[in-house]
Amino acid sequence: MRWIFLRYPNKIQRLLEIAIPTVSWLLITMPLWLSFWHPATVAYLIITFDVYWFYKSLTLVYSAFRSFAKLSAHVREDWLKLAMANPHFENLWHVVIIPEFKEPIHILRRTLTNLANQDFPKTKMVVVLATEAKDPDAKATCAILKKEFSSAFAHFIITRHTLHNGEIAGKSSNMAWASKNIIAFLKTKHIPLEYTTVTSCDADALPHPKYFSALASTFLKDEDRAYHFYQGAIMFYNNIWRIQLPYRFLNTLNTIWNLATLSQKGRLINFSTYSLSLKTAKEVGGWSVDVIPEDYHMFFKVYFAKGGRVSALPIFLPISVDAAESTGFFHTFINQYEQAKRWAWGVSDIPYVIQNVFIHTEIKARERFRRLLLLLEHHILWPTNWFILTLGSTVPPLVNPVFARTVLGHNLAQISSGILTLSTIFLAIVFIIDWRIKPPPPASYAKWKLPLLYLQWLTLPIISFFLSALPGLDAHTRLLLGKRLEYRVTEKI
Repeated sequence: MRWIFLRYPNKIQRLLEIAIPTVSWLLITMPLWLSFWHPATVAYLIITFDVYWFYKSLTLVYSAFRSFAKLSAHVREDWLKLAMANPHFENLWHVVIIPEFKEPIHILRRTLTNLANQDFPKTKMVVVLATEAKDPDAKATCAILKKEFSSAFAHFIITRHTLHNGEIAGKSSNMAWASKNIIAFLKTKHIPLEYTTVTSCDADALPHPKYFSALASTFLKDEDRAYHFYQGAIMFYNNIWRIQLPYRFLNTLNTIWNLATLSQKGRLINFSTYSLSLKTAKEVGGWSVDVIPEDYHMFFKVYFAKGGRVSALPIFLPISVDAAESTGFFHTFINQYEQAKRWAWGVSDIPYVIQNVFIHTEIKARERFRRLLLLLEHHILWPTNWFILTLGSTVPPLVNPVFARTVLGHNLAQISSGILTLSTIFLAIVFIIDWRIKPPPPASYAKWKLPLLYLQWLTLPIISFFLSALPGLDAHTRLLLGKRLEYRVTEKI
């Protein structure tokens, strides 16, 4: 197998790009075509999946509660004191790269102000505003921001990325250019990379004021820092009280999911805004210039370059970001849909991972295939679970009238509904966690609207279809047909 992957990389790549989305489509349509011949098999598969979903719901709530408890304790910790107690603290530097393209100046100013308000010494921070040459407003925006923030950090650097042949426009190619520039700059300042972290910071990301102190403490105590990514709790709360109710619900679910994942060490992979050793980033050749989903891709690039010891470590502090938004309900829907589709495009990374799983035999087989299975589970179930959970139990009796007259066929919908109803019990805990970590509503928010926050959960089947399953299926189908996805910056208002 390894020989085949090495000899025919491009053909294998395209074959996998067809095979993986095909699996998703087969799972979605399975209750329809298989019920003609083996309806009982379909019924048992659906019940098994319902039980699996119950387990996933239980795990989600348990992990979210654990993360919430740790986060509540960690926000009170004096991380700077702990970091300064380390003998290598004086050698430590934080590099923060903010890749941006046509971001409004008020969003960038808010992000830079947040960094300037960190409790970590700014004399040991290098902030890089990574712009794109094709952005017509970048020079003017950067001139204003440089004047405002150049004295706020040890170094405030602006890079300008020009797209070259073989590169794909997006965050990853911009990060690649900015990181190369900053490594060259640090060399001129005789700053060693060994004790330098680099943070890929989204333009709208607001890390907790103690984040970089906690990162410093965690990084300095970590003997395996060369093998680790560091991930905070991504919470879509910057504008949570401003967006419309259905979108508020979706972003609440995404926040709870991100929070829960922090306590699932074996599943945790860096996402959105994250940190790692700059030396490690340099050793693997930096960020790739020909991909869109840069976070997962960077993880696996480091993983296959440095071996099975590579993993992501949690930092139990919030990183608040903007939920996708626009002017009006419909335009916000478009932005939410496009963002979900871009995230789902991470499925395009799976062929890369599969090929390297078979090539890098120096990593233990159990570890390689565990990582691959978790990635497959995440991306294949993304567009399929809604169809199986919502429609799966109703299809076999409709397609096969004979099966409908059996005990199993008659009771299938009730059994499935019962299991899924039990899963909704866990929502009560989600309500509590969400209410505790969500910022308080602004004074202008009408109090009579607060009960509606709980009624929003009734929209789950509709919202999850249009803003999760459908964009996921869109991304899979594009990959299947060979239609590449272009990077689209999420609008900010």
